[in-house]
Amino acid sequence: MAESLRSRVARVIAGGVHSWLDRVEDRAPEAMMEQALREADGVIDDVRHELGLVSANRHLAQQQHATLNGEHEKLAQQIEQALAQAREDLTRAGVARQLDIEAQIPVLETTLADFARQESELQGFAAALLAKKREMDDALHQFRKSRAATAATNSSVGAIAGDSAQLRMGAITGAFDRVYARQTGLSRTARTTSLQQSAKLQELDDLVRENKIAERMALLKAGKA
Repeated sequence: MAESLRSRVARVIAGGVHSWLDRVEDRAPEAMMEQALREADGVIDDVRHELGLVSANRHLAQQQHATLNGEHEKLAQQIEQALAQAREDLTRAGVARQLDIEAQIPVLETTLADFARQESELQGFAAALLAKKREMDDALHQFRKSRAATAATNSSVGAIAGDSAQLRMGAITGAFDRVYARQTGLSRTARTTSLQQSAKLQELDDLVRENKIAERMALLKAGKA
């Protein structure tokens, strides 16, 4: 995995929820928290992409390893037949090819081990990032609940303050939409569609996680039975 991507993963994982509040500006706290979530989503997508590439390369290396092993075994049979017919020239050619294969196989095995290590590392990063994102989602949810409770309290004091807060939030939302469109070229509708797709992927990740939890619980119960 590229070092830049590794650094981004580390930054998302190491960033605590409280660090959000330290950096948050009073005028747009929710927007900054949402930006942190979008960054986490971006890193998750990049890790998944990298994982797909590593898995594909490992599969190709496995195929090449199997092909060379099969060729080596076939050559062994051909060499035996050539010896039986006193064809030293054919025997020499077969042995030479076997030696070439034997030189390649250790390199392929090292490559396979490296791909397996990268794959395991990326899977671990993806799981850690998803766990971190769940933590961030929960923090944002609690923040919104707190803001809603505060807004309800303030509304009983006076409608003017509520109107002012609503105008400020409307300005924040509008500014965010403009910045988002300028930076990504996507409209608000396109962003909504992207978020819906992300929600489906999140639901899939949650399903896999629940299955892992169920498997772990089953193993623990079986161990005590």
